Amino acid sequence: MDNEDSFSEEEVERGSDELLANDNLRLPEGASVLVRIHAVRSWLTRRQQEANVAIGKVALALQDVAEQQSTKLRRREQLALQERIQDVQRQLQYEQQQLKTYEEAEALFEECITHMTSNERALVEYYLALEDLIQDGTEGSESVSGSQSGRRRALAEVQRRVEHVGVVQGEDE
Repeated sequence: MDNEDSFSEEEVERGSDELLANDNLRLPEGASVLVRIHAVRSWLTRRQQEANVAIGKVALALQDVAEQQSTKLRRREQLALQERIQDVQRQLQYEQQQLKTYEEAEALFEECITHMTSNERALVEYYLALEDLIQDGTEGSESVSGSQSGRRRALAEVQRRVEHVGVVQGEDE
Protein backbone atom coordinates (compact mmCIF):
# COMPACT_ATOMS: atom_id res chain seq x y z
CA MET A 1 0.00 0.00 0.00
CA ASP A 2 1.52 3.29 -1.13
CA ASN A 3 -0.15 6.03 0.94
CA GLU A 4 2.02 8.82 -0.46
CA ASP A 5 0.55 8.31 -3.93
CA SER A 6 -2.99 8.57 -2.59
CA PHE A 7 -2.54 12.24 -1.66
CA SER A 8 -2.49 14.88 -4.35
CA GLU A 9 0.37 17.34 -4.41
CA GLU A 10 -2.10 20.11 -3.55
CA GLU A 11 -3.33 18.26 -0.44
CA VAL A 12 0.23 17.66 0.76
CA GLU A 13 1.17 21.30 0.19
CA ARG A 14 -1.98 22.54 1.96
CA GLY A 15 -1.25 20.23 4.89
CA SER A 16 2.32 21.43 5.17
CA ASP A 17 1.13 25.04 4.91
CA GLU A 18 -1.30 24.43 7.78
CA LEU A 19 1.50 22.95 9.89
CA LEU A 20 3.86 25.81 9.09
CA ALA A 21 1.13 28.38 9.79
CA ASN A 22 0.47 27.00 13.27
CA ASP A 23 1.05 29.61 15.98
CA ASN A 24 2.83 27.04 18.16
CA LEU A 25 5.19 25.85 15.42
CA ARG A 26 8.56 24.72 16.76
CA LEU A 27 11.12 24.39 14.01
CA PRO A 28 14.17 22.23 14.65
CA GLU A 29 17.43 24.04 15.23
CA GLY A 30 18.79 23.02 11.83
CA ALA A 31 15.69 24.01 9.85
CA SER A 32 16.47 25.54 6.51
CA VAL A 33 15.96 29.26 6.09
CA LEU A 34 13.66 28.39 3.18
CA VAL A 35 11.43 26.48 5.61
CA ARG A 36 11.48 29.47 7.94
CA ILE A 37 10.51 31.79 5.08
CA HIS A 38 7.72 29.43 4.06
CA ALA A 39 6.49 29.37 7.67
CA VAL A 40 6.20 33.17 7.69
CA ARG A 41 4.47 33.18 4.30
CA SER A 42 2.00 30.44 5.36
CA TRP A 43 1.23 32.24 8.61
CA LEU A 44 0.54 35.52 6.78
CA THR A 45 -1.79 33.70 4.38
CA ARG A 46 -3.65 32.11 7.30
CA ARG A 47 -4.02 35.46 9.05
CA GLN A 48 -5.49 36.98 5.89
CA GLN A 49 -7.96 34.11 5.60
CA GLU A 50 -8.95 34.55 9.25
CA ALA A 51 -9.40 38.29 8.72
CA ASN A 52 -11.65 37.63 5.71
CA VAL A 53 -13.78 35.26 7.80
CA ALA A 54 -14.01 37.85 10.59
CA ILE A 55 -15.08 40.51 8.07
CA GLY A 56 -17.80 38.19 6.80
CA LYS A 57 -19.10 37.50 10.29
CA VAL A 58 -19.19 41.18 11.18
CA ALA A 59 -20.90 42.03 7.88
CA LEU A 60 -23.60 39.47 8.68
CA ALA A 61 -24.01 40.96 12.17
CA LEU A 62 -24.31 44.42 10.62
CA GLN A 63 -26.96 43.14 8.24
CA ASP A 64 -28.90 41.59 11.13
CA VAL A 65 -28.77 44.81 13.12
CA ALA A 66 -29.75 46.89 10.09
CA GLU A 67 -32.80 44.67 9.53
CA GLN A 68 -33.93 45.38 13.09
CA GLN A 69 -33.84 49.08 12.28
CA SER A 70 -36.81 48.71 9.92
CA THR A 71 -39.07 47.50 12.73
CA LYS A 72 -41.05 49.92 14.83
CA LEU A 73 -39.16 50.51 18.07
CA ARG A 74 -39.49 52.85 21.02
CA ARG A 75 -37.11 55.79 21.21
CA ARG A 76 -34.88 54.12 23.82
CA GLU A 77 -34.69 50.95 21.73
CA GLN A 78 -33.88 53.03 18.63
CA LEU A 79 -30.99 54.72 20.46
CA ALA A 80 -29.66 51.37 21.67
CA LEU A 81 -29.93 49.98 18.16
CA GLN A 82 -28.09 52.99 16.70
CA GLU A 83 -25.33 52.47 19.25
CA ARG A 84 -25.14 48.79 18.33
CA ILE A 85 -24.92 49.67 14.62
CA GLN A 86 -22.05 52.06 15.34
CA ASP A 87 -20.24 49.38 17.37
CA VAL A 88 -20.59 46.83 14.59
CA GLN A 89 -19.45 49.37 12.00
CA ARG A 90 -16.36 50.12 14.11
CA GLN A 91 -15.69 46.41 14.40
CA LEU A 92 -16.02 46.03 10.63
CA GLN A 93 -13.53 48.87 10.09
CA TYR A 94 -11.14 47.23 12.56
CA GLU A 95 -11.34 43.85 10.80
CA GLN A 96 -10.85 45.50 7.40
CA GLN A 97 -7.80 47.31 8.76
CA GLN A 98 -6.41 44.01 10.02
CA LEU A 99 -6.79 42.44 6.57
CA LYS A 100 -5.21 45.45 4.90
CA THR A 101 -2.29 45.34 7.34
CA TYR A 102 -1.67 41.63 6.76
CA GLU A 103 -1.79 42.19 3.00
CA GLU A 104 0.67 45.07 3.37
CA ALA A 105 2.93 42.91 5.53
CA GLU A 106 2.84 40.12 2.94
CA ALA A 107 3.72 42.53 0.11
CA LEU A 108 6.62 43.89 2.17
CA PHE A 109 7.76 40.32 2.90
CA GLU A 110 7.75 39.38 -0.78
CA GLU A 111 9.65 42.57 -1.57
CA CYS A 112 12.30 41.71 1.02
CA ILE A 113 12.63 38.18 -0.36
CA THR A 114 12.89 39.45 -3.94
CA HIS A 115 15.51 42.12 -3.26
CA MET A 116 17.80 40.18 -0.93
CA THR A 117 20.68 38.14 -2.23
CA SER A 118 20.75 36.08 0.96
CA ASN A 119 17.59 34.45 2.32
CA GLU A 120 19.01 34.63 5.85
CA ARG A 121 19.37 38.37 5.52
CA ALA A 122 15.83 38.70 4.10
CA LEU A 123 14.22 37.69 7.40
CA VAL A 124 16.37 40.20 9.30
CA GLU A 125 15.58 42.97 6.81
CA TYR A 126 11.89 42.12 6.97
CA TYR A 127 11.93 42.31 10.76
CA LEU A 128 13.63 45.71 10.62
CA ALA A 129 11.20 46.98 7.97
CA LEU A 130 8.30 45.95 10.23
CA GLU A 131 9.96 47.80 13.10
CA ASP A 132 10.15 50.93 10.91
CA LEU A 133 6.43 50.66 10.06
CA ILE A 134 5.54 50.29 13.72
CA GLN A 135 7.68 53.29 14.65
CA ASP A 136 6.28 55.39 11.79
CA GLY A 137 2.77 54.67 13.08
CA THR A 138 3.56 55.93 16.58
CA GLU A 139 5.64 59.01 15.79
CA GLY A 140 3.95 62.38 15.77
CA SER A 141 0.70 61.37 17.41
CA GLU A 142 0.13 61.15 21.11
CA SER A 143 -3.41 59.86 20.66
CA VAL A 144 -3.40 56.89 18.35
CA SER A 145 -6.68 56.14 16.60
CA GLY A 146 -8.30 52.72 16.91
CA SER A 147 -7.35 51.76 13.36
CA GLN A 148 -3.73 52.83 13.91
CA SER A 149 -3.54 50.91 17.15
CA GLY A 150 -5.03 47.84 15.41
CA ARG A 151 -2.53 48.22 12.59
CA ARG A 152 0.36 48.52 15.02
CA ARG A 153 -0.89 45.47 16.92
CA ALA A 154 -1.11 43.42 13.69
CA LEU A 155 2.38 44.50 12.62
CA ALA A 156 3.73 43.55 16.04
CA GLU A 157 2.10 40.11 15.67
CA VAL A 158 3.86 39.66 12.33
CA GLN A 159 7.11 40.76 13.90
CA ARG A 160 6.69 38.22 16.72
CA ARG A 161 6.06 35.52 14.13
CA VAL A 162 9.31 36.40 12.34
CA GLU A 163 11.11 36.22 15.69
CA HIS A 164 9.46 32.90 16.50
CA VAL A 165 10.35 31.08 13.29
CA GLY A 166 13.31 33.11 12.13
CA VAL A 167 15.51 32.68 15.19
CA VAL A 168 17.24 29.41 15.87
CA GLN A 169 15.94 28.31 19.25
CA GLY A 170 18.31 26.78 21.75
CA GLU A 171 17.78 23.74 23.93
CA ASP A 172 17.43 25.78 27.13
CA GLU A 173 14.07 27.35 26.18
